[in-house]
Amino acid sequence: MTMPMTSTIKAIFFDIDGTLVSFKTHQIPPSTLEALKKLRENGIQLFIATGRGKDGLDVLDHFEFDGYITLNGQYCYTKDELIYENTIIKDDLVTLLEEVEKHPFPCGFTLENTKYFNYRDERVDEIHEITHNDDHPAGDCSNVVNEKVYQCMCFIDTQEEKELLEKLPHCISARWHPLFCDISPIGGTKQKGIDKFLDYYHLDLENTMAVGDGGNDIEMLNHVAVSVAMGNANDEVKEIADYVTASVDDDGLMKAMKHFNLF
Repeated sequence: MTMPMTSTIKAIFFDIDGTLVSFKTHQIPPSTLEALKKLRENGIQLFIATGRGKDGLDVLDHFEFDGYITLNGQYCYTKDELIYENTIIKDDLVTLLEEVEKHPFPCGFTLENTKYFNYRDERVDEIHEITHNDDHPAGDCSNVVNEKVYQCMCFIDTQEEKELLEKLPHCISARWHPLFCDISPIGGTKQKGIDKFLDYYHLDLENTMAVGDGGNDIEMLNHVAVSVAMGNANDEVKEIADYVTASVDDDGLMKAMKHFNLF
């Protein structure tokens, strides 16, 4: 990739967990918040690109972004307007519920403002300890076939994920942790969300940067002009990034923005 002049960066897309927010403290480090403020002062537009839903954004500490790509691209909005949504079709939801009955595993069905689990076990609780964002109740989920479901959090291994996807022809999957994968409808991705916001704000792809750490960030990191991996990112993410910075707990975002002379 030919690296553009970083002075041309007009928009930056940020993952949340492990990028803006520490897995250790579950908060945005002070240096990261300072970096975001400096970027804004320099006229750079700032966007969230996360697997979290709207109900999981309190962790951003009231910092306002220019746009939010949530649920891995299935629900994209500004503070004033929904600009894109993409839901799992009913046939695939019916099939998923049948699979959950035949081969029980915890599954979180994500709606616009909340999530419902069919049941919880130690795997769900372990992820909640990491994210502080998965404490939703469990119970009968049969009515989700009549709801707008944007994403499903399936606690299955990679082989089970492959087998499940073969039965859900209108869905894709993404994984940032070995315990679970996110099942989403085809058509909505972090990359798609980026393109939606570029159109909305009349920006060019050559003027973009993205920062991430997980497997569900790879597509957007490959898509933008300049890609940054956090020091705590997995090896696959680091290999495709243009630059690898320090970890989120070691002022990684601040160091990356200074490296590119963005303030």
